[in-house]
Amino acid sequence: MISKANIQLTDVTVDFPVFNAVNMSLKNRVMSAATGGVLGRHDGLVVVRSLQNINLRISAGERIGLIGSNGAGKTTLLRVISGIYYPTEGTALIEGNCISLINISLGIDAEATGRENIRLRSAMMGFTPAQTKERIDEIISFSGLGDFINMPFRTYSTGMQLRLAFAVSTCIHPQILVMDEWLSTGDEEFAGRADERLKKVINATEILVLASHSPDLLKRNCNRLIWLERGEIRMDGSVEEVSKAYFR
Repeated sequence: MISKANIQLTDVTVDFPVFNAVNMSLKNRVMSAATGGVLGRHDGLVVVRSLQNINLRISAGERIGLIGSNGAGKTTLLRVISGIYYPTEGTALIEGNCISLINISLGIDAEATGRENIRLRSAMMGFTPAQTKERIDEIISFSGLGDFINMPFRTYSTGMQLRLAFAVSTCIHPQILVMDEWLSTGDEEFAGRADERLKKVINATEILVLASHSPDLLKRNCNRLIWLERGEIRMDGSVEEVSKAYFR
Protein backbone atom coordinates (compact mmCIF):
# COMPACT_ATOMS: atom_id res chain seq x y z
CA MET A 1 0.00 0.00 0.00
CA ILE A 2 1.21 3.52 -0.84
CA SER A 3 2.22 5.39 2.35
CA LYS A 4 0.39 8.58 1.33
CA ALA A 5 -2.38 8.87 -1.22
CA ASN A 6 -1.88 11.32 -4.07
CA ILE A 7 -3.77 12.28 -7.24
CA GLN A 8 -2.07 14.15 -10.08
CA LEU A 9 -3.93 14.94 -13.31
CA THR A 10 -1.93 16.68 -16.03
CA ASP A 11 -3.62 18.12 -19.14
CA VAL A 12 -6.31 15.43 -18.93
CA THR A 13 -8.79 15.38 -21.80
CA VAL A 14 -11.50 12.76 -22.27
CA ASP A 15 -13.32 12.35 -25.60
CA PHE A 16 -16.18 10.00 -26.43
CA PRO A 17 -16.74 9.07 -30.10
CA VAL A 18 -20.26 9.44 -31.52
CA PHE A 19 -20.78 6.81 -34.21
CA ASN A 20 -23.29 7.13 -37.06
CA ALA A 21 -23.46 10.90 -36.66
CA VAL A 22 -25.27 11.42 -39.95
CA ASN A 23 -26.99 14.70 -39.15
CA MET A 24 -24.36 16.84 -37.44
CA SER A 25 -26.66 19.77 -36.70
CA LEU A 26 -29.23 17.51 -35.04
CA LYS A 27 -26.52 15.73 -33.08
CA ASN A 28 -25.19 19.06 -31.93
CA ARG A 29 -28.55 20.17 -30.53
CA VAL A 30 -29.31 16.85 -28.87
CA MET A 31 -25.87 16.24 -27.37
CA SER A 32 -25.44 19.80 -26.13
CA ALA A 33 -28.77 19.64 -24.34
CA ALA A 34 -28.16 16.18 -22.94
CA THR A 35 -24.53 16.37 -21.84
CA GLY A 36 -23.29 19.93 -21.82
CA GLY A 37 -20.23 18.55 -23.59
CA VAL A 38 -18.39 20.13 -26.50
CA LEU A 39 -18.79 18.52 -29.91
CA GLY A 40 -16.00 18.34 -32.43
CA ARG A 41 -14.25 16.07 -34.92
CA HIS A 42 -11.20 13.90 -34.41
CA ASP A 43 -9.72 11.49 -36.97
CA GLY A 44 -12.92 11.71 -39.01
CA LEU A 45 -15.20 10.89 -36.05
CA VAL A 46 -17.65 13.14 -34.26
CA VAL A 47 -16.61 13.27 -30.59
CA VAL A 48 -18.05 14.67 -27.38
CA ARG A 49 -15.34 16.25 -25.25
CA SER A 50 -16.34 15.58 -21.66
CA LEU A 51 -13.16 16.88 -20.00
CA GLN A 52 -10.62 19.32 -21.40
CA ASN A 53 -7.12 20.15 -20.15
CA ILE A 54 -7.74 19.26 -16.52
CA ASN A 55 -4.75 20.01 -14.29
CA LEU A 56 -5.34 18.95 -10.72
CA ARG A 57 -3.33 17.91 -7.66
CA ILE A 58 -5.04 16.33 -4.64
CA SER A 59 -3.00 15.36 -1.59
CA ALA A 60 -3.66 13.23 1.50
CA GLY A 61 -5.95 14.98 3.96
CA GLU A 62 -8.02 16.78 1.34
CA ARG A 63 -11.80 16.44 1.09
CA ILE A 64 -12.76 17.53 -2.42
CA GLY A 65 -16.26 18.53 -3.46
CA LEU A 66 -17.11 18.59 -7.18
CA ILE A 67 -19.85 20.96 -8.28
CA GLY A 68 -21.31 21.99 -11.61
CA SER A 69 -24.46 21.60 -13.66
CA ASN A 70 -25.55 18.26 -15.10
CA GLY A 71 -23.16 17.37 -17.92
CA ALA A 72 -20.33 19.55 -16.60
CA GLY A 73 -17.98 16.54 -16.44
CA LYS A 74 -18.21 15.61 -12.74
CA THR A 75 -18.96 11.91 -13.22
CA THR A 76 -16.35 11.60 -15.97
CA LEU A 77 -13.74 13.11 -13.65
CA LEU A 78 -14.75 10.71 -10.86
CA ARG A 79 -14.35 7.79 -13.25
CA VAL A 80 -10.91 8.97 -14.35
CA ILE A 81 -9.82 9.14 -10.71
CA SER A 82 -11.33 5.68 -10.12
CA GLY A 83 -9.44 4.22 -13.08
CA ILE A 84 -12.65 3.39 -14.96
CA TYR A 85 -11.86 5.86 -17.77
CA TYR A 86 -8.43 6.60 -19.19
CA PRO A 87 -7.58 10.05 -20.56
CA THR A 88 -7.69 10.50 -24.33
CA GLU A 89 -4.87 13.00 -23.82
CA GLY A 90 -2.72 13.84 -20.80
CA THR A 91 -1.85 11.67 -17.80
CA ALA A 92 -3.63 10.57 -14.62
CA LEU A 93 -1.41 9.44 -11.75
CA ILE A 94 -3.42 7.85 -8.92
CA GLU A 95 -1.34 6.70 -5.94
CA GLY A 96 -3.17 4.77 -3.24
CA ASN A 97 -5.93 2.19 -2.90
CA CYS A 98 -9.07 3.70 -4.50
CA ILE A 99 -12.66 2.52 -4.02
CA SER A 100 -15.53 3.96 -6.06
CA LEU A 101 -19.07 4.16 -4.68
CA ILE A 102 -20.44 5.56 -7.94
CA ASN A 103 -22.38 2.34 -8.60
CA ILE A 104 -22.55 0.12 -5.52
CA SER A 105 -24.58 -2.53 -7.37
CA LEU A 106 -21.85 -3.13 -9.96
CA GLY A 107 -21.01 -6.83 -10.13
CA ILE A 108 -24.29 -7.99 -8.61
CA ASP A 109 -25.86 -11.11 -10.20
CA ALA A 110 -29.65 -11.23 -9.83
CA GLU A 111 -29.72 -15.03 -10.02
CA ALA A 112 -26.99 -15.59 -7.42
CA THR A 113 -27.64 -15.72 -3.67
CA GLY A 114 -26.78 -12.84 -1.38
CA ARG A 115 -23.78 -14.76 -0.05
CA GLU A 116 -22.52 -15.44 -3.59
CA ASN A 117 -22.98 -11.77 -4.48
CA ILE A 118 -20.84 -10.72 -1.53
CA ARG A 119 -18.02 -12.72 -3.08
CA LEU A 120 -18.68 -11.31 -6.58
CA ARG A 121 -18.83 -7.68 -5.47
CA SER A 122 -15.82 -8.14 -3.18
CA ALA A 123 -13.77 -9.55 -6.06
CA MET A 124 -14.66 -6.52 -8.21
CA MET A 125 -13.46 -4.27 -5.37
CA GLY A 126 -10.11 -6.04 -5.35
CA PHE A 127 -10.52 -8.34 -2.34
CA THR A 128 -8.68 -11.62 -2.25
CA PRO A 129 -10.74 -14.71 -1.32
CA ALA A 130 -9.04 -14.68 2.09
CA GLN A 131 -9.99 -11.03 2.69
CA THR A 132 -13.60 -11.75 1.71
CA LYS A 133 -13.70 -14.73 4.09
CA GLU A 134 -12.50 -12.48 6.93
CA ARG A 135 -15.28 -9.94 6.34
CA ILE A 136 -18.24 -12.00 5.15
CA ASP A 137 -19.81 -12.60 8.57
CA GLU A 138 -19.61 -8.91 9.46
CA ILE A 139 -21.12 -7.95 6.08
CA ILE A 140 -24.04 -10.36 6.53
CA SER A 141 -24.64 -9.15 10.08
CA PHE A 142 -24.62 -5.47 9.07
CA SER A 143 -26.98 -6.08 6.15
CA GLY A 144 -29.58 -7.55 8.52
CA LEU A 145 -30.78 -9.98 5.85
CA GLY A 146 -30.74 -13.05 8.10
CA ASP A 147 -31.69 -16.26 6.30
CA PHE A 148 -32.42 -14.30 3.12
CA ILE A 149 -28.66 -14.18 2.55
CA ASN A 150 -28.97 -17.67 1.02
CA MET A 151 -31.85 -16.69 -1.28
CA PRO A 152 -31.45 -15.39 -4.87
CA PHE A 153 -30.83 -11.63 -5.07
CA ARG A 154 -33.81 -11.23 -7.44
CA THR A 155 -36.17 -12.24 -4.61
CA TYR A 156 -35.09 -9.28 -2.46
CA SER A 157 -37.07 -6.07 -2.11
CA THR A 158 -35.36 -2.88 -3.34
CA GLY A 159 -34.45 -1.99 0.24
CA MET A 160 -32.90 -5.40 0.85
CA GLN A 161 -30.89 -5.17 -2.35
CA LEU A 162 -29.51 -1.78 -1.31
CA ARG A 163 -28.69 -3.09 2.17
CA LEU A 164 -26.53 -5.85 0.76
CA ALA A 165 -24.80 -3.69 -1.84
CA PHE A 166 -24.11 -0.98 0.75
CA ALA A 167 -22.81 -3.45 3.36
CA VAL A 168 -20.28 -4.91 0.91
CA SER A 169 -19.19 -1.58 -0.58
CA THR A 170 -18.45 0.05 2.79
CA CYS A 171 -16.73 -2.84 4.58
CA ILE A 172 -13.18 -1.54 4.00
CA HIS A 173 -11.37 1.75 4.49
CA PRO A 174 -9.64 2.78 1.24
CA GLN A 175 -7.00 5.48 0.95
CA ILE A 176 -9.06 7.23 -1.76
CA LEU A 177 -12.87 7.23 -1.70
CA VAL A 178 -14.85 8.44 -4.74
CA MET A 179 -18.59 9.17 -4.45
CA ASP A 180 -21.30 10.57 -6.72
CA GLU A 181 -23.75 12.04 -4.18
CA TRP A 182 -24.28 10.66 -0.67
CA LEU A 183 -25.41 7.04 -0.58
CA SER A 184 -29.03 6.49 0.34
CA THR A 185 -30.26 3.07 1.40
CA GLY A 186 -33.96 3.79 0.85
CA ASP A 187 -34.75 1.97 4.12
CA GLU A 188 -35.59 4.05 7.20
CA GLU A 189 -34.74 1.35 9.74
CA PHE A 190 -31.33 0.84 8.15
CA ALA A 191 -30.60 4.49 7.31
CA GLY A 192 -29.22 5.59 10.67
CA ARG A 193 -26.69 2.76 10.93
CA ALA A 194 -25.74 3.20 7.28
CA ASP A 195 -25.12 6.93 7.72
CA GLU A 196 -22.84 6.34 10.71
CA ARG A 197 -20.94 3.62 8.87
CA LEU A 198 -20.40 5.86 5.85
CA LYS A 199 -19.11 8.67 8.06
CA LYS A 200 -16.57 6.29 9.62
CA VAL A 201 -15.37 5.21 6.17
CA ILE A 202 -15.00 8.84 5.08
CA ASN A 203 -13.16 9.81 8.27
CA ALA A 204 -10.70 6.93 7.81
CA THR A 205 -9.91 7.62 4.15
CA GLU A 206 -6.99 9.87 3.18
CA ILE A 207 -8.69 11.52 0.19
CA LEU A 208 -12.41 12.01 -0.43
CA VAL A 209 -13.76 13.13 -3.80
CA LEU A 210 -17.50 13.79 -3.60
CA ALA A 211 -19.72 15.15 -6.37
CA SER A 212 -22.92 16.73 -5.10
CA HIS A 213 -25.54 19.42 -5.70
CA SER A 214 -26.11 19.91 -1.95
CA PRO A 215 -24.31 22.94 -0.43
CA ASP A 216 -24.93 21.69 3.12
CA LEU A 217 -23.50 18.24 2.36
CA LEU A 218 -20.42 19.75 0.75
CA LYS A 219 -19.83 22.18 3.62
CA ARG A 220 -20.07 19.36 6.18
CA ASN A 221 -17.70 16.99 4.41
CA CYS A 222 -15.29 19.00 2.22
CA ASN A 223 -12.43 21.43 2.71
CA ARG A 224 -11.99 22.31 -0.98
CA LEU A 225 -14.42 22.75 -3.89
CA ILE A 226 -13.81 22.40 -7.62
CA TRP A 227 -16.35 23.95 -9.97
CA LEU A 228 -16.55 22.26 -13.38
CA GLU A 229 -18.20 23.88 -16.38
CA ARG A 230 -18.36 22.31 -19.85
CA GLY A 231 -15.54 19.93 -19.00
CA GLU A 232 -13.13 22.54 -17.65
CA ILE A 233 -12.23 23.78 -14.18
CA ARG A 234 -13.86 27.16 -13.74
CA MET A 235 -12.90 27.65 -10.08
CA ASP A 236 -10.84 25.78 -7.48
CA GLY A 237 -10.62 26.99 -3.90
CA SER A 238 -11.99 26.96 -0.38
CA VAL A 239 -15.51 25.73 0.31
CA GLU A 240 -16.61 29.22 1.38
CA GLU A 241 -15.10 31.00 -1.62
CA VAL A 242 -16.37 28.64 -4.33
CA SER A 243 -19.78 28.12 -2.68
CA LYS A 244 -20.34 31.86 -2.62
CA ALA A 245 -19.61 32.12 -6.34
CA TYR A 246 -21.53 29.01 -7.46
CA PHE A 247 -24.59 28.72 -5.21
CA ARG A 248 -25.54 32.39 -5.32
